[in-house]
Amino acid sequence: MTESETDVDHFARQLQGNGRLLGLDLGTKTIGLAISDSRWMVASPLHTVRRKKFTPDANAMLEMAAKEGVVGLVIGLPYNMDGSEGARAQATRAFQRNLSGLSELPMMFWDERLSSFAAEQAMLEADMSRKKRAKNVDQIAAAIILQGCLDRLRESPSYLR
Repeated sequence: MTESETDVDHFARQLQGNGRLLGLDLGTKTIGLAISDSRWMVASPLHTVRRKKFTPDANAMLEMAAKEGVVGLVIGLPYNMDGSEGARAQATRAFQRNLSGLSELPMMFWDERLSSFAAEQAMLEADMSRKKRAKNVDQIAAAIILQGCLDRLRESPSYLR
């Protein structure tokens, strides 16, 4: 991974104007989406997209991004626990490469290790039913990914909010 793909300061400099950030948790069957507020303080679960094929998936996300006034994308990158990249990380990179051909929005990767586990734990603590947990885990994981990035962005010298 190149430094600019994960450098928060580089990402902050690319962002144009006031707007929100969209977090993505790419799974094999679903894509969890989370949205920030315009001041980049809080990430909230937004929606889960049922995956079909790349083009309808990308269009659904980009339509939502336009509707929500998104100025950048934070994409969870699924490292293995030892820090290496496996097949899921390569699929995520391919998705991002294809998405960057459809959108000029700045994009950065964020280490998503344990985000789904943290989402599951939070839902268990909230005493959510198994059915509700299954429905919401991806968008809550996306919110955890995005919140990690937001917290780091506020420490960036380029943070002007």
